Parts: sequence; structure tokens; C-alpha cells
Amino acid sequence: MTPSAFQQKVLTWFDDQGRKDLPWQQNITPYRVWLSEIMLQQTQVTTVIPYFNAFIEKFPTLESLASTPIDEVLPYWSGLGYYARARNLHKTAQIIHQQQRFPDTLEELMALAGIGQSTAGAILSIAFNKSHPILDGNVKRVLTRYKAIAGWTGLSEINKQLWDISSELTPVERCADYTQAMMDLGATLCTRSKPACQVCPLTGHCLARINGTVSLLPTPKPKKTLPVKQVVFLLLSNQDQQIFLQKRPPTGIWGGLWSLPEFDSIESAHHWCLSKNVAITSQQVLPGLRHTFSHYHLDYTPLAIQTNSPINFVMEANQSLWYNAELNLGLAAPIKQLLQQHNSENKHD
Repeated sequence: MTPSAFQQKVLTWFDDQGRKDLPWQQNITPYRVWLSEIMLQQTQVTTVIPYFNAFIEKFPTLESLASTPIDEVLPYWSGLGYYARARNLHKTAQIIHQQQRFPDTLEELMALAGIGQSTAGAILSIAFNKSHPILDGNVKRVLTRYKAIAGWTGLSEINKQLWDISSELTPVERCADYTQAMMDLGATLCTRSKPACQVCPLTGHCLARINGTVSLLPTPKPKKTLPVKQVVFLLLSNQDQQIFLQKRPPTGIWGGLWSLPEFDSIESAHHWCLSKNVAITSQQVLPGLRHTFSHYHLDYTPLAIQTNSPINFVMEANQSLWYNAELNLGLAAPIKQLLQQHNSENKHD
């Protein structure tokens, strides 16, 4: 099938079946497209929609985002994961605001934090109607099956091959619709499991479908055993049922978010309490839980300690606080879950 025939099939399907009512498809601006593309990195549309709506309501313009401190931005990313995205988004917003124009070339966009070639291509196609290929996870899956390309897509030679195919197939006209159509195909029809091949516009020309190898492609990433890190999270509550939180370093896992004090053992947590003159009135070791990052498992044991005496240690300015549910803070999903559970249990007591 020629590139023009491929494009025609994809665009005809998009005109009839494609998604056109997603929130970032309304009132299209470079800022809204960029925000949506960052949020959609490694995150499903259904998860992103409420975050996008809340974020755009709070920060309707790039200028409003750039002028807001990062501590006031992170709560609106809380639970979405991959928090470096939020830090890069804020940093890049400030740079673009200083430049007083939104970059509209591939080189300019890729020079900014958090924007790779595929994200840049999507911004240029959708926001500026400039023809650029993309290669996000959905498009990789469509092209890998369409051309029956075996081999893990993370390998440089496979990745280059897919970029070449994507470039060849991307049209000059209607590039915004085509870009959206390819992402939609992967998200709604050419899914990882149980793809709807029978209604796919490419089904008669898809080599994986013809060869019976759809379920084998894309080739999975070679499995490796993830290391396990074990920590103890201290749930220290005072007489008002507030929880003591500390701010994490600005970089690294959960960078810049608020978290529970972290220790390598229950004994270490006790020593810390002793050093801070925390009078323990009750304590309980809660069931252990696991949170999986891309490169390791975090097994954490919550240690709930109640104190009814004043805490005598001096809190570092803006680095620690007593938390209650009325505060709007940037919290990682496991920490938010523990705090919500603690709050719920105390309401029932």
C-alpha cells in the first residue's frame, strides 16, 4: 500500500470514528497541546482527562503556570506519577514565557526539558499544522504490526526503522488530523491485548494480521528482575490527628513532593523519635505494601505512632509541616493513600 493510500484509509477512519471531543482538542493552543502531550506520556487518556481539566482551570495560560511557584503546581500533578514531567513542565513554561513566543521548530522544542522528538512532532503537527512524524507508544504498536517488525522497539536499530516508516507515511496535508488518528488507532483499536483487527482500516494490509503474529508484536522488552528496596514510613500523628510530613529533595524519586519521614528500619524510626523528644503514647506496625517504579520495587512498612505531647524540635522553614486533609499539597500516590486511610480511620473512631 502506498503512503497516500495508507494516509487516506487512516484519515477516512478518523473522520468517521476518531475521537474529537477530548478536552485538549477544544480551543487548541500550543500551550494546551503541549500540556496534554506531557500528561499523556506513559499515561492513559482516561486517567489524564480529569487532571488536564483541573490543571487548565487553575493554570489557563502558559503565563499563569510560569508565574506560579512549583510548590503550588505539584498538587495538581499529585497522583499522576512521573513527577519529573511536572518539574520540567514548570521549568519550560518559565523559559518560553521569558522568550515571549512559543517555539515552533523541532530544534527549539527538543532543546526544552521534557520534550523529545515525538512530543515535539505532535505539538508541531497539532498546534502549528506543520508536518512532522511522531512515534509514541500507540504509533509504535500500529507501525510494528503493520510492517510486522520483530525486535524490541527500545533497540536503536528498531527505533530508527520505525522513525523512517513514520516519516514516510506522515502526510503534508491534514497532518494534525493524521497525527491524532494514528494515536487514536493505537489507543482504541490496535491495543496491546485483544486488538479490534476486524474493524481496523488497515486490516487487509497489516502484515502481522496476515501472518497471524499480532499477539507477538510489538516484541516485549526483555524481562529483568527488578531490585527491591525496603523502607519504613513513619505516620507520626499529634493530638489533633495531624500527620508530620517532610519535603523531599527537588530531584530524584517524588522530587519536590511532601512525604512521610523515611527510615531503613523500625529501630531507626524509634531512634529518630527519641532524638526529637517525641513521647510515644501508642504505636502500630501496619501491613506492608508495594509500589513499583520503572526500575525497582519499593516495599514499604507504615509505622503509625501517636503522640499527645508537643513536639519540641524546630521545623525547618518550608521543609516540614503538620498535615491535615484541608491542605492541598503535592503528594505521591502511595503517600496520599496512607494519609487518606489514616484520616478515614480516625473519622470512624
